Amino acid sequence: MIPLIWAIAGVLLVVAEVLTGGLVLLMLGGAALGTAAVAAAGAPLGADLAVFAVLAGLFLLIARPLVRRRLAVHDPVNTGTRALLGTRGEVVEPVAANAGTVRLRGSLWSARSLHDEDLPAGTAVVVVEISGATAVVTATD
Repeated sequence: MIPLIWAIAGVLLVVAEVLTGGLVLLMLGGAALGTAAVAAAGAPLGADLAVFAVLAGLFLLIARPLVRRRLAVHDPVNTGTRALLGTRGEVVEPVAANAGTVRLRGSLWSARSLHDEDLPAGTAVVVVEISGATAVVTATD
């Protein structure tokens, strides 16, 4: 009967983890399922509690950080103006050190040159920085 209680507790904790997403309940559920296996082997209740404590501690201190690190997004998708970095465009109105217009992905942007160079209309450029609503560009080779 005790192994069944541990198994039910483990499954309930794993199901609850789906609703929370913090990985704590998953680790406790795994410890409970491991304890159910020990209890099924005939270990006394005191040993069950000790096994649960050890497994829960190991899972929370060792396995949880490893799983969180594995699931972490290390290369977030660039959104907003950051998505324009590296975009190639074309000068529409001549770009100087502090003024000009470029076409980026079909939209017109105010622009300035990175190296205070004059870029005539028609020049192919690449965005190296976004400063407010101004694209900082340099000529492509």
